[in-house]
Amino acid sequence: MRFVAATNAVETSELLADYLRDRVTETDGVHAVNSQVGGDETSSEEIRTGETAVERLASELPVPVETHQFVRGNRPPEDVLALADRVDADELVLSVRDRSPTGKAIFGSVGQRLLLESSLPMRVVPRD
Repeated sequence: MRFVAATNAVETSELLADYLRDRVTETDGVHAVNSQVGGDETSSEEIRTGETAVERLASELPVPVETHQFVRGNRPPEDVLALADRVDADELVLSVRDRSPTGKAIFGSVGQRLLLESSLPMRVVPRD
C-alpha cells in the first residue's frame, strides 16, 4: 500500500501517526505532505511549521517516510492530490477539525476539498 498523509501541524502528524502505526508494514510506502498556500508570501515560520509537521510524522512511524514540503502557491488540495497521483497512492490520510457549517462556508476546508475532489479511499482522523 502507498499512503499519502496530509499534515499541517505537529498535533495533526501525531494523530495521523497513531492511525498509520498499526496499519503500515515494512513493504508499504508513506508520503507525508504539507502544502503552504502562500507561495512567495509564505513566512519562514510557516515553512518551519510545515517541515516540523512532516518530520514529526516521519519520526513517529516504524517505516521509511518520504517527506514533501510544497510552497508553490497552489491550494493545498491541489498539491496533495497531485502528489497522490504521482506516487499512485492507495489511500489518503488526513485529519479534520469539527467546524460549524458557517465556519466551513466562510473559511473553506482543505479536508472538505479533498473529500470532494478525490476518488481515492480516505481515512479521516478526527481532531478533538
